[in-house]
Amino acid sequence: MTEPLRAVIADDQALVRTGFRMILAADGIEVTAEAADGEEAVAAVRRTAPDVVLMDIRMPRTDGLEATRRICAGGAGDTRVLILTTYDLDHYVYAALAAGASGFLLKDVTPEHLVAAVRLVRSGDALLAPTITRRLVERFARRDDAGPALHRDLSQLTPRELDVLRLLATGLSNAELADRLTLSVATVKTHVARILSKLGLRDRAQAVVIAYETGLISPGGVR
Repeated sequence: MTEPLRAVIADDQALVRTGFRMILAADGIEVTAEAADGEEAVAAVRRTAPDVVLMDIRMPRTDGLEATRRICAGGAGDTRVLILTTYDLDHYVYAALAAGASGFLLKDVTPEHLVAAVRLVRSGDALLAPTITRRLVERFARRDDAGPALHRDLSQLTPRELDVLRLLATGLSNAELADRLTLSVATVKTHVARILSKLGLRDRAQAVVIAYETGLISPGGVR
């Protein structure tokens, strides 16, 4: 039997943590720790090495963005960070992706979507909520934004891989990429895997950041 998926929940509201814990536990996902602020979240990840962290953005002491930076830059292994956000905080989403988050989730998510999102971000297969991702990133991504930059040389990518990366950055799923490029889903997955390997990226979320920061795509540049 495979090991159960393990998660840490970081949110300063106890009721939110309790609700998420119950939803995840009901689907067999083990919650290894809860955290009420960013400092506790970083400590919990170091202590329990979870697969996924559900990370709120606005928390006391250390916020979710700084905690995400520490987790992703501090040798957290295969731990993925899933940012919890609301529409009125969506200008933080690009900063969260640049900090190393693997995706984001709206706080009014349904139980079914929460579980699916945790499993998706663990697999690294797709950025969550492609349509919302496209809108948010295109609106807020700016090459002169303050924050960590992921410098990569795109010259090592083939023309087809550049096409895939350009469309991937708009939030298209593998199936949508396959339809747009007239390829099989399996071929698209191979291209995505090669892009991540060549650029030394951990997942599709970082690929989105790279596409904007290198100027391969500009906000609103691809439809």
